[in-house]
Amino acid sequence: MSKAILTDVTKCIGCLKCVSACKEIHHLGADVPRVWDKNDGLSAENWTSIIAKPENHYVRKQCRHCLEPACVSVCPVGAMHKTELGPVVYDSSKCLGCRYCMMACPFGIPRYEWDKAVPHVEKCIMCYDRIEEGKQPACTEACPENATIFGDRSDLLKIAHTRIKENPHKYIDRVWGENEVGGTSVLYVSDINLDFLTYPTKNFDTPLPEETVAALDSVPYAFLGMGGVMLGLNWIIRRRMKLGGGPNKKDGDSHE
Repeated sequence: MSKAILTDVTKCIGCLKCVSACKEIHHLGADVPRVWDKNDGLSAENWTSIIAKPENHYVRKQCRHCLEPACVSVCPVGAMHKTELGPVVYDSSKCLGCRYCMMACPFGIPRYEWDKAVPHVEKCIMCYDRIEEGKQPACTEACPENATIFGDRSDLLKIAHTRIKENPHKYIDRVWGENEVGGTSVLYVSDINLDFLTYPTKNFDTPLPEETVAALDSVPYAFLGMGGVMLGLNWIIRRRMKLGGGPNKKDGDSHE
């Protein structure tokens, strides 16, 4: 059964206990802000953050753990992996540092360890090891207001729609993450628009791997084609050099 997280923006008080719990359980160090970082609080050392919005609205941002993740589909070495329980996890031992996952993510989540001699990509893994042990993620366990809760995705969707139906004047009639880019394992209900969490996409509810499969399928052929072109150019250049007497032939030189 696929697990998920439901965050109710109307309940969040911005206490940051979820942020602290995440850093503690994963032994994350102090963050070093950089001028090129996105202004969302996420980094290689911060896997979850709270974004403050007007009128005391606080929105938690973390990896959305897509049902059909673009980061997994573009990773050429399988460092990103979608688990059977829902979380998208990362194997640093396989990573070659291409950062395709960072470019592919529609939510702008994965971050790079710029300070490390051997840098890796870092992001929320929804406490996958805890879920395997039958526990819940540290962030949902730490929330004092039950603003963010954990459970089976199907059950959380029912809870989300029930809240909206019973309080139509309190919530926007939408569950963020139910359908975006094919659906995610981190869901939201809210009284403010949360579209700022997602980059604009052409087909909003279409899984991104379906959008990119044609381009990705052509990559091996592009490499083979380029290799053939380079070999051809090398043969032509070497032949011309041989016929012309080499690159060091001087004016007046002639063949015996």
